[in-house]
Amino acid sequence: MSMLPSFGFTQEQVACVCEVLQQGGNLERLGRFLWSLPACDHLHKNESVLKAKAVVAFHRGNFRELYKILESHQFSPHNHPKLQQLWLKAHYVEAEKLRGRPLGAVGKYRVRRKFPLPRTIWDGEETSYCFKEKSRGVLREWENTENNNSSSNKQNQLSPLEGGKPLMSSSEEEFSPPQSPDQNSVLLLQGNMGHARSSNYSLPGLTASQPSHGLQAHQHQLQDSLLGPLTSSLVDLGS
Repeated sequence: MSMLPSFGFTQEQVACVCEVLQQGGNLERLGRFLWSLPACDHLHKNESVLKAKAVVAFHRGNFRELYKILESHQFSPHNHPKLQQLWLKAHYVEAEKLRGRPLGAVGKYRVRRKFPLPRTIWDGEETSYCFKEKSRGVLREWENTENNNSSSNKQNQLSPLEGGKPLMSSSEEEFSPPQSPDQNSVLLLQGNMGHARSSNYSLPGLTASQPSHGLQAHQHQLQDSLLGPLTSSLVDLGS
């Protein structure tokens, strides 16, 4: 560790102070601390110092300085999320000022397409629905495997008429029903016919002799109606 000339802090200590002030949200104090740093190229190229300068530039609305810092230096991947947020939020704010109204989801998408992330704070891999392209590829492969397995299981569960495997096991196929549906129908029909022959469909309130007596009376009335006119015709002819 070498002390910075006429400053009294090492480069590691300066980086630590920058990180602590950022995490604590003391951005005005951080800006004053950065302004007090000596003119040392090695110090000002420290990644923690550069990130602190970018945060202060965004806080003060100096977006041009922010873009210059982010585009001019290669940052470590663990700092990319924070710096990407600064880049996007700065462009959102500028677009809202031009339009005079807040941006919706479509407006923010258009801004991202117009101002893509620089490669200094981005690994070049597209992110869609919070997943990077490699992760989405793994998920698609897993999903295809699951779909194939589910389709195979569904095919095994179909009935033979639908093109699937038989639902009955081999042990169940060995047993046959005791009677076929046609035999049952014949037996049921025969039983109904025998029951119809043996049943006495008599009207309630009438005895067994009443139907025969009524039938005899009806026969006598029929004979009288036929023989009466015939007898009268014979008498007329004899006279």
